[in-house]
Amino acid sequence: MRDRLRQPAGCKRGPLTGPNPTDRGKLGSKIHLITDRNGLPLSLGISGANMHDSQGLEPLVRGIPPIHSRRGPRRRRPAKLHADKGYDYDHLRRWLRKRGIRHRIARKGVESSQRLGRHRWVVERTVSWLAGCRRLHRRYERKAEHFLAFVGIAAALIGYRRLATPLRS
Repeated sequence: MRDRLRQPAGCKRGPLTGPNPTDRGKLGSKIHLITDRNGLPLSLGISGANMHDSQGLEPLVRGIPPIHSRRGPRRRRPAKLHADKGYDYDHLRRWLRKRGIRHRIARKGVESSQRLGRHRWVVERTVSWLAGCRRLHRRYERKAEHFLAFVGIAAALIGYRRLATPLRS
């Protein structure tokens, strides 16, 4: 067998996969996203299923494109960020504060998840929209770039559907 056909141990399903802690150690990927308050995806990323959510926050915030506004210059960063208890780390709070982003992160063991739920459901709804795309339900692609491209196409479809249908008042 030629060396270029052999893959290192653990890369059976391609890069950015890892043993899923909730699915008997099967290899899988996790989709990370940041949405606006309407549920439109702003920034996307993928990682192995065993990577902690808090490690994906900084690349996602850096990946948010400049936001057009009706008045004044483009906003380069969000004004406020809501996150669940998986992001409750002092180094993330300091990093967000240094960038001038106000944060609302639930504290482990102190606050209940109920108060953050009114903001969190928007992200959960967007995740369920992504899960509705059959191509993303199971990762068929070996290359992480291809899988991320399909996630981006699904996010573009979500944005198109949200903007094409009139909002109900």
